[in-house]
Amino acid sequence: MKPLKEQYITEIAPSLAKQLGKKNLMQVPGLDKIVLNVTTGEAVKNPKLADTMADELTAIAGQKAVITKSKKSIANFKLREGIPLGARVTLRRERMWAFLERLIHISLPKVRDFRGLSPRGFDGRGNYNMGLKEQIVFPEIDYDKVDKIRGVSITICTTADNDTDGRALLEALGMPFRKR
Repeated sequence: MKPLKEQYITEIAPSLAKQLGKKNLMQVPGLDKIVLNVTTGEAVKNPKLADTMADELTAIAGQKAVITKSKKSIANFKLREGIPLGARVTLRRERMWAFLERLIHISLPKVRDFRGLSPRGFDGRGNYNMGLKEQIVFPEIDYDKVDKIRGVSITICTTADNDTDGRALLEALGMPFRKR
């Protein structure tokens, strides 16, 4: 089987151009980046949690994760400015394509009671947001070393102008959307 990027260039982009009525292959929507994000409120009490979250994201993405810190102080949440709260990583180019292929073919089928992704996750500009409740669906995570199960937020940014073009792109790439 061909890698996903090669399949996109040779098969998916030409068929999408016909389907969406684009005259030029450069007008066909493509992938821009994928952002993975993990944040927890427990990191306020234990700042070392941000390091473990960053290590897990680094293993999942294959690229070093950045620790995110709070921007504001909020007294009701006992939150001070600059406290590490989570981690994020932005994937582009080859790592982005490799991650998307692993997500579609390996990780999503491992999700318990999976009936497809919600088609409501689009933001109006062709980008798709989804969340996974457990980070252990990724094969890179060793279940025995996980201290607590956390969710992962995944944002897939496309070059599409609207949600219908973005959805057509992601469906062509193999994202398993729930039928309406």
